[in-house]
Amino acid sequence: MSPPASLNALTPSELARRLANDGIYLRVPPFVMHIRSPIPVVAEGLHALYGAHDWLDGDGQFADFHVAVLTRHRLFKKLCSFDMDGFEPFTPLAHGEAFAFLEWGMNWCVTSHCHNWLTIHSAVLEKNGRAVLLPAPPGSGKSTLCAALMLHGWRLLSDEMALLDPVTGLVTPAPRPVSLKNASIDVIRQRARGLNFGPIAHDTLKGTVAHMQVSPDSLARAHVPALPAWVIFPKFARDAPLTVGDHPKSRALVELASNSFNHHVHGRAGFEALARLIERCACHDLSYGSLDDALAWFDALESRA
Repeated sequence: MSPPASLNALTPSELARRLANDGIYLRVPPFVMHIRSPIPVVAEGLHALYGAHDWLDGDGQFADFHVAVLTRHRLFKKLCSFDMDGFEPFTPLAHGEAFAFLEWGMNWCVTSHCHNWLTIHSAVLEKNGRAVLLPAPPGSGKSTLCAALMLHGWRLLSDEMALLDPVTGLVTPAPRPVSLKNASIDVIRQRARGLNFGPIAHDTLKGTVAHMQVSPDSLARAHVPALPAWVIFPKFARDAPLTVGDHPKSRALVELASNSFNHHVHGRAGFEALARLIERCACHDLSYGSLDDALAWFDALESRA
């Protein structure tokens, strides 16, 4: 088996050729994904966003998940489908959404099958050894704030899910490209300082979607777990002043449980792990209309800890 090289060792045309045939094995911490797709936009997205990730070439390579995004034709429409081990869990989407579909499908693989962790729908970032969870519903500005914090010096553990070890209370990093929607794409692009953006998918159920590359520091320290210190419930309100309030811990516990993908699998042990997390963390509501104001508040929060 060959030692790992980064994916950018492959030219775009070689990457596309391999994806269309036997596929590639890609280290997507903490997992190895075997990915196949004949669709050009998938190769484009992987080349732009995963170039620094380990490409594992060789016979007999282990993979946690075997996934594919394949072309489908339905009633004169060219669509794409997501496949895991021959199973297609989702309705096919427009062909132009193929790379976004791969990202969403990989999220589903983790949240549906990785039950050694308690998995919570939340962004997670870390600075100086302390992690912040940002659970929030769609439309709250969570991903925009998450991307801005990463660009501001916080280490990204995940834009989408907190992988909480129910025994140690540590969050395992799973840094992948940050999913941005609609106006947030241009807002963050102006701050991105050289990080790549992937293909834009138009007219999805979420609107216009694009992904931003993970920062080099976040990828380099993907093996380092972090202990949560804060749970912040963010809400973007255009042109509104920044306001902060304490979030009742009893309510925070209920909300984290409702945002867990697999709380039911862990039963009482999972509930107790969430209770310990909330007991340990400071919980706040954060409403903001300016990203710069929000970043300054996070600087002050981290410096006081």
